[in-house]
Amino acid sequence: MRRAVILGTGAYLPQRVMENADFEKMLETNHQWIVERTGIERRHIAAEGELTSDLATQAGKQALENAEVSPDDIDLVIVATTTPDDTMPATAVKVQHKLGMMRGAAFDVNAACSGFVYAMTVANSFIVSGQAKRVLVIGAETYSRILDWTDRTTCILFGDGAAALVLEAQEQPGTSNDRGILFAGIHSDGQYTHLLNTTGGVSSTMTAGKLYMAGKEIFRHAVIKMPEAVEEGMRALGLPASAVDWLVPHQANMRILNGVAQKLHVSEDKVISTVAGHANTSAASIPLALHAGSRDGRIKKGQLLACPALGAGLTWGCFIARW
Repeated sequence: MRRAVILGTGAYLPQRVMENADFEKMLETNHQWIVERTGIERRHIAAEGELTSDLATQAGKQALENAEVSPDDIDLVIVATTTPDDTMPATAVKVQHKLGMMRGAAFDVNAACSGFVYAMTVANSFIVSGQAKRVLVIGAETYSRILDWTDRTTCILFGDGAAALVLEAQEQPGTSNDRGILFAGIHSDGQYTHLLNTTGGVSSTMTAGKLYMAGKEIFRHAVIKMPEAVEEGMRALGLPASAVDWLVPHQANMRILNGVAQKLHVSEDKVISTVAGHANTSAASIPLALHAGSRDGRIKKGQLLACPALGAGLTWGCFIARW
């Protein structure tokens, strides 16, 4: 069976680091209050003039190097982002050019914090169907550009960053022991658009708008839908949740990560989290966590990973892969 196998990872975080203490000069909050409620200690903020495509390109370059492939080996670039450089063209084609790619195709996927799961699902479909041999999948965000910096309920939660994976088509036996993506499932329900959105857009206000989130409601949906997405995938594979070696969820905040793990009866030491140092980087959060876990040696070849997410839309889903 043709599987999409992960060859390499890459990541890029802007140089500027914003500590929790920095918010004390702007808002009625403090480090302890933020950590207790979110687990976040700091976040990275893109420099003036530093674009989403710049972050994505740096992450993509590193992923290509780690996978030991060149830009000419890539058939498709998919960038998951809610904060593109421009309304058009797609940020992915700008990344394609910055990487020096002269062939293939490139496009963006917008599913907010579920964006990377959606992008991996699309990439998997291209590979399994034989339409692509190698795909570069990138999650990249500059959420600092759409935050209301006077709203302490949202601005403390988000950061900027990018991370990438290189996927390659490889023939596998066709069992749950195969390497690569074993399951990818996505969902959405548009009746909940009012819970997480921006206050503007090209067609509605001719502006980008600012991020708005009904935090308690999003938390409630996240701790239900993300575990359900994992369970859906494990049922499809005929495996119990206990077979998961690493749970690598969307890094929204520690309360959500812990809630998802508890629902799945997965111990906290099996959860890979980067939220303390990165905050919520939306579509970049899962690949940033995968990169971190891979580079520090926690994630090992042959291990089973479950990667669920929930974002604006509402959108949600999960991909399950054997490293």
